[in-house]
Amino acid sequence: MIAAICWAILGLIHLVPALALFRPAMISALYGVQSGSATFLLLHHRAALFLCVLLICIWAALRPEVRPLASVVVAVSMISFLWLYAAAGQPVALRQIAIADLAGLPVLMIAAWLAFLPGRGA
Repeated sequence: MIAAICWAILGLIHLVPALALFRPAMISALYGVQSGSATFLLLHHRAALFLCVLLICIWAALRPEVRPLASVVVAVSMISFLWLYAAAGQPVALRQIAIADLAGLPVLMIAAWLAFLPGRGA
């Protein structure tokens, strides 16, 4: 039950950026990038990738056997963003996203620990 709750929380963290795929105006609000630019297009594509992360979180909440793979996917997504954010000098425009990912790391750590604990995938 704890693992499913963790995966649901991780899914919620990725919900808003995933919704930007269907509501592109959110890209400007989330990232401060105006439509029509190449950066906007890349961020729109990024929203599609976030939809994949969201879907794997939902899948992991429902299917314990998916949790190890989901742990890797979500860890790569969250940790790589935080690493790149820090390397870029912590841009103010992306601070809220970094805070959301930082807040999600303990949840991810619990979910991943449970996923890889022998006999404990549920």
